[in-house]
Amino acid sequence: MKIVLAYSGGLDTSVILRWLKENYKAEIIAFCADIGQEEELTGLEDKALKTGASKCVVDDLQEEFARDFIFPMIQAGAIYEGQYFLGTSIARPLIAKRMVEIARAEKADAIAHGATGKGNDQVRFELTAAALAPEVKVIAPWREERFRKKFPGRAEMIAFAKKNKIPVEASAEKPYSTDRNLLHISFESGVLEDPWFDASSKKMRGMYKLSVSPEDAPNESEYVDLTFDNGNCVKVNGKKLLPLGVMRMLNKLGGKHGIGRVDIVENRFVGMKGRGVYETPGGAILYFAHRQMETLTMDREVMHLRDSLVPKYSELVYNGFWFSPEREALQSLVNETQRDVTGIVRLKL
Repeated sequence: MKIVLAYSGGLDTSVILRWLKENYKAEIIAFCADIGQEEELTGLEDKALKTGASKCVVDDLQEEFARDFIFPMIQAGAIYEGQYFLGTSIARPLIAKRMVEIARAEKADAIAHGATGKGNDQVRFELTAAALAPEVKVIAPWREERFRKKFPGRAEMIAFAKKNKIPVEASAEKPYSTDRNLLHISFESGVLEDPWFDASSKKMRGMYKLSVSPEDAPNESEYVDLTFDNGNCVKVNGKKLLPLGVMRMLNKLGGKHGIGRVDIVENRFVGMKGRGVYETPGGAILYFAHRQMETLTMDREVMHLRDSLVPKYSELVYNGFWFSPEREALQSLVNETQRDVTGIVRLKL
């Protein structure tokens, strides 16, 4: 048996790699997608091979992520429950898509992920696999009782790693979990599960990675010009950029001015509520600028029709239905609405 595993090099996926190899008697191909998380990827291949993988594939998917996932979503004006810019939601289908492609190329029998049984990511991975490669089996160790019995907590995973000489850093657990990519970084769980806990307090300043606190932002304002062509930003301050370049520049500008922080409680697809604290500096600027361009260039009835579909489109993205026929049908309508969304928007940050 051959399995392609979504691998980060952290404790969970390192332990899962070895556990899959032993319990499924399988050859493991580790896969890591570079989608702008800016985590240390150097040495990841060597770590995966030492842990037991036969191969480690690290793919830079940042440009594809910006061009084929973030930009179409911005064109649609997508925002979940009026506040969430869908940073994690939109990344999972791309990762799963590439996993499926590798599985087919390697003639693998299954793909595997380290998502837990109480979150949205398990659904996003598995719906993508079902849409693109229904013949490929999906293995989710955290939903297997034998895995949970062996690893009821972090201490057991660290002990397993030490016993099997798995090269992971068993550092102290953070009081929250994080997920970072080109569009955003999210913080959830741990201390953040108390909705009364102040995530903007001085003692939590060190948590944020992409933006300064609004209290620490410059007192002097800054102007930025965004040029749109058919609903896509193609220039920033007159400089022609590919989607990846646009996101990087806007992330830098937004972060400097403390833009894009959101602290919300959202309704998860799996039936529970969860608090999320998000930094989306570039995405917030792009979303707002795009809307301002539409107010000047879009027909009233077309705008109202598209806006009526934003909740449904956003829900589809959030729930993992990116490759569904209904999302693709909505995208076709969105594309039609964007044909005159062309011009320059000036924002004061």
